[in-house]
Amino acid sequence: MIETIKLKNGITIVHEQIPFVRSIAFGIFVKNGSRNESQATNGISHFIEHMLFKGTKTRRAIDIADEMDAIGGQLNAYTTKEYTCYYTRVLDTHFDIALDVLSDMFFHSKFDDVEIQKERGVILEEISMYEDTPEDLVYDNLQYALWHDHPLGFPILGNRTSIASFDNSTFQDYYKKHYRPDNTVIAVAGNFDADEMIKKIECYFGDFTCTTEQEGSGQAATLTPSFIKTVKDIEQVHMCLAFPGIRMGTDDSYVLSVFNTIFGGGMSSRLFQKIREEHGLSYSIYSYNSNYVDTGLFSVYAGLNPNQTQEVLQLILQEIKNLQHNKITEEQLTKTKEQIKSNMLLSLESSSSRMSSIGRSELLLNRILTTDQLAEKVDSVTIPRIYALVDSIFDLNKASLSIVGKVENFDAKEIFSDAYGKVFN
Repeated sequence: MIETIKLKNGITIVHEQIPFVRSIAFGIFVKNGSRNESQATNGISHFIEHMLFKGTKTRRAIDIADEMDAIGGQLNAYTTKEYTCYYTRVLDTHFDIALDVLSDMFFHSKFDDVEIQKERGVILEEISMYEDTPEDLVYDNLQYALWHDHPLGFPILGNRTSIASFDNSTFQDYYKKHYRPDNTVIAVAGNFDADEMIKKIECYFGDFTCTTEQEGSGQAATLTPSFIKTVKDIEQVHMCLAFPGIRMGTDDSYVLSVFNTIFGGGMSSRLFQKIREEHGLSYSIYSYNSNYVDTGLFSVYAGLNPNQTQEVLQLILQEIKNLQHNKITEEQLTKTKEQIKSNMLLSLESSSSRMSSIGRSELLLNRILTTDQLAEKVDSVTIPRIYALVDSIFDLNKASLSIVGKVENFDAKEIFSDAYGKVFN
């Protein structure tokens, strides 16, 4: 059973007991990511995530690593556009140690100037790695073009100018404004006594307060259809075609998940079968959803030979058009529902995946669905609902394209104009 309580200071604790396991997964979710930043602070959320592992007032970085290694525990973190998560997974007998270490990192990190300078170099190398990874670059370029000056389009890693400007005072000021009890969720899943576990967490987090007002982007994200071309001397062309999608947590998000599986979500999908298996034009091609609290994207990615760029784009657009006469069948729908439910339920069988799921849902949606409720959402999807959604998403006047590679002479405007009368601005 999933239970939620709120401490007096505003922190939410959500927990799920799994008595048949021997582990406890514990996560701290903060509703702060790159979309809460400005141009000047872009990348600071991710940088802070790194710095929390670099030492506290009583522990050096090596001490943190040693203590967790000594109990065979896992300790990690990640930053997204909308939140940051710090988490650990340990045996149920070692929960007290994990709680002490992670809370110490969360509240007492030093942001030492020497360590900041070291980690600055690490993050700059991370940025370079992403720039050398065209699968990531093509999507980052797309996001920046689509959301324009809105922070949702900012790269999570930041940029070289902003990263170079951060120091101890920058981190301290940003942390105080954005790490707050009223935007923090603690999630726990595994084998524990609920009353005892809550008392322990309250002992560490009950005095967490904040006296400053939270800063953030505030404004709604508005999508601007765009065509962005990045010329890069690499062997393949990387292409990302995108349409306005569905925000997270809505009933339509489950409809889109079912459709995505049929259209481009696996080896039996229409895109894979048409473009890779039938025509042999791409090794990697798939579609995927990107969901945020107030908006979303539905995208198609392909990696291909530069000489086949135009043909692959035309085939993708043709598959979109073919949806209207090559209809999805009830047999396909039933098979896809079972596939999604199996993948979803199997993925939630570990304590760490359950912790992540309930923490993220509580933080971003203020509600948590049980596995049975999630399965019901999938089962409720019908073919008419899929086609109503398809008609609204695949509006070629709202299509966007990002492309990276040897594409000096590639003209997407001509392809879209010839096929649909669409002209990018």
